[in-house]
Amino acid sequence: MIAAKIKASQGIEGARRATEIPWGIAPKEVNSHQGVASVLPDPEVPATAARRRFTAEYKLRVLTLADACNEPGCLGKLLRSEGLYASNLDTWRDQRKRGVLSGLAPKKRGRKESVRNPLHAENEKLRKENERLTNRLRQAEIIIDVQKKVSQLLGIPLATPENGGNE
Repeated sequence: MIAAKIKASQGIEGARRATEIPWGIAPKEVNSHQGVASVLPDPEVPATAARRRFTAEYKLRVLTLADACNEPGCLGKLLRSEGLYASNLDTWRDQRKRGVLSGLAPKKRGRKESVRNPLHAENEKLRKENERLTNRLRQAEIIIDVQKKVSQLLGIPLATPENGGNE
């Protein structure tokens, strides 16, 4: 009985494989109808998943098609054909209800750019200049104090503003 089944199945090639690729040929060696080698997609899953991004026009188109579905199973067929989940439709419907078209567009991920005040740069520049001048003033006061002490030690009278500075 088993031998009869084996003999019967040897003549059936189509039952072995759903594709038209013969068993003995590697997938990349298969020629298509035009004689050009066709390459099958790599069945391996990529190491890093790519996040899908949907445009606002696509979202609105799918929502329009989903709203037009009035037969049982029509919405499920639409979701399967588009590769979407029902949660996608729920989120997009909420965004559409709020009337935020920018909410339908994909958002830029990461840190948001802060709006800089135009006076901030000038304020920072003046703060640095003030700090630089304060340091120079402190250094000049130290030099003047040293000069006063040296003149007292050597007995050299210094010109003071009260005397007119010419003595």
